[in-house]
Amino acid sequence: MNTLKEHIKSNKFSPVYLLYGEEDYLRKMYRDNLRMGIIGEDLTMNYSYYEGKNIDVTQVIDTARTLPFFSERRLIIIENSDFFDVANPLADSLASFPETTYIIFVQEKVDKRTKLYKQINKLGIVSEFKELSEKNLIIWVASQLKKDRKKITEQTVRYLLDKTGPSMVNLQNEIEKLVCYALDREVITKEDIDAVCVEQTEGKIFQMIDAIAEKDKDTALNYYYDLLELKESPMSILFLLSRHFKILIQVKDLSKLSFSNSDIGKKVGVNPYFVGKYITQARKLSMDRLKHNLDLCNETDADIKRGNQTDQLGVEILIVKFTS
Repeated sequence: MNTLKEHIKSNKFSPVYLLYGEEDYLRKMYRDNLRMGIIGEDLTMNYSYYEGKNIDVTQVIDTARTLPFFSERRLIIIENSDFFDVANPLADSLASFPETTYIIFVQEKVDKRTKLYKQINKLGIVSEFKELSEKNLIIWVASQLKKDRKKITEQTVRYLLDKTGPSMVNLQNEIEKLVCYALDREVITKEDIDAVCVEQTEGKIFQMIDAIAEKDKDTALNYYYDLLELKESPMSILFLLSRHFKILIQVKDLSKLSFSNSDIGKKVGVNPYFVGKYITQARKLSMDRLKHNLDLCNETDADIKRGNQTDQLGVEILIVKFTS
């Protein structure tokens, strides 16, 4: 990212960029910043945008070979393509494009073994945007609020993350709401967060599992009813509970093998922010109880699909069984 910042600041750019990784917010932010740096507001004849799996690669190559009109630069952005999944002539053509042509590839995932990836890495800049750790997310939230002359404590940021989740796109929206709501007040509080921020489903599931671990039936059921009010279907909630117990089982096993939080996140496929929360919850529940709860989820799913009970009542009974 430091290289990208330097290029934008100096207004000196590489002919080709690949921006990839799980963090959608950062990918799009640097895509837009590079675009503004390379061609500014000129989004007409010297700018081409391609997206999706069925892009005509011949058309892209022809566009890339065309000199810009009344400008020093031509920009092509290619987003979410399948160019890194299948062989295509673009890799062989990159080095032959005019110096006035700049290309930005934006992908969530790429195959580093492909010729196109290797050629971009040779000719330009490859930048991976990983999901931020809890520590870096806290710093980022505080820095975003600071731009609007707002302050927030670390504890309150953690409360915000627990409520809204770690998605930077979603957090940016919630931060804007908090700034508007606080008006002239300098400090953002938990009460502000409760007043305007939308709680995400995953946060409710974590809270429900905490209540289940404590065998607090009433609290667990209240979280279930809250999810129903948020228009989550009973079968969706059942799926999330089942998935959560599966992750807890994996995390508990990996923790015993002394894997780091980062490695656990990669192996299980969860956001780094949530790894610590999963580890904490896994410690509260024995392996036998986790497996038993997962079995109960599977039994409930089968009973509902057979028509032995309704979905809403079936999940409610399941939660009672968890806490009995």
